[in-house]
Amino acid sequence: MELSLFGWSESFAEAFSRCEPALSPARAASETRGHYELWMEGGIRTAHLPGAWRGEAPVTGDWVGLDADHVIRCVLPRRSKVSRKKAGRVFEEQVLAANVDVLFLVTGLDRDFNVRRLERYLMTAQESGVPPVVILNKADLAGDPLGAMRSVDAVAPGVPTVLMSALSESDVAQLHRYVEPGQTAVLLGSSGSGKSTIVNRLAQAEVQRAQPVREWDSRGRHTTTGRQMFLLAQGWLLIDTPGLRELEPWAGAEAAASVFGDIEELGRQCRFRDCLHRGEPGCAVGRAIEEGVLDAARLGSFQKLRAGAERLERMQDIHAARAEKRKWKQIHKAMRNYSKW
Repeated sequence: MELSLFGWSESFAEAFSRCEPALSPARAASETRGHYELWMEGGIRTAHLPGAWRGEAPVTGDWVGLDADHVIRCVLPRRSKVSRKKAGRVFEEQVLAANVDVLFLVTGLDRDFNVRRLERYLMTAQESGVPPVVILNKADLAGDPLGAMRSVDAVAPGVPTVLMSALSESDVAQLHRYVEPGQTAVLLGSSGSGKSTIVNRLAQAEVQRAQPVREWDSRGRHTTTGRQMFLLAQGWLLIDTPGLRELEPWAGAEAAASVFGDIEELGRQCRFRDCLHRGEPGCAVGRAIEEGVLDAARLGSFQKLRAGAERLERMQDIHAARAEKRKWKQIHKAMRNYSKW
């Protein structure tokens, strides 16, 4: 099969020319415990990293260079990546998918629907630079689907929104208009939002196992355990991801300002330039809440996510400074050793 079917482009070809000779280009379709399923011109291969591998490991969607022994020797620079902060207290980035063109943000219109969570997904999309499309799934279970669409439009103005039921073929077929042949889309959403059912409908086969959600809270169990890429009959690629029970955006304050542009615009009208919108006199944001123009919960979400983004930026600066210090310490050590020769 031609590499162009998997998203290969001239920019990847140019980057690959700088890899070691005698390697073959391949795209990572999945990863399980250090073993990768790779798609290449010669078919599907299973590969692994060398024992001495240093640097960031490839993820689903990455383009790599493969040697004759089925060992990955290089990872090509990414055109885009979708990341989050790793769950828990650890300060590390977790890349969910690479080289993505469209980000499908899936939420169910049962008890899974939560606009505050959607704001976190939108920050993730903003940081990645990948255009998002909001999927409001389970429209057949919604009491007020049009009200849900209005809620989404209030927090994501201008972002395409698809109201659908994954049980309907014609509904799911709407998604084809957002992705072109050769492009890659990724599905992000919480457990039980219906991602696996959407994948099966798009693939026209039971390629992902789907389970019913719990009735009392509409939450699902993890039926998808890894990130898997599929080539659809329409010519575009789809990456499915496990349901995210926790999403802390790996994004800076600029992404928060973009997603909450309405609050940023109101903030420019405040009396004080450094207004925190916490009851200060002349606060235009507080006035908008009093007048019913702005939801107080949205302001609370903005303040929380902006604080998290600023904390992330501080931690990144600290880690960068430590890395720079280690680098120069190694350089000076090497210079001292060299002077003894």
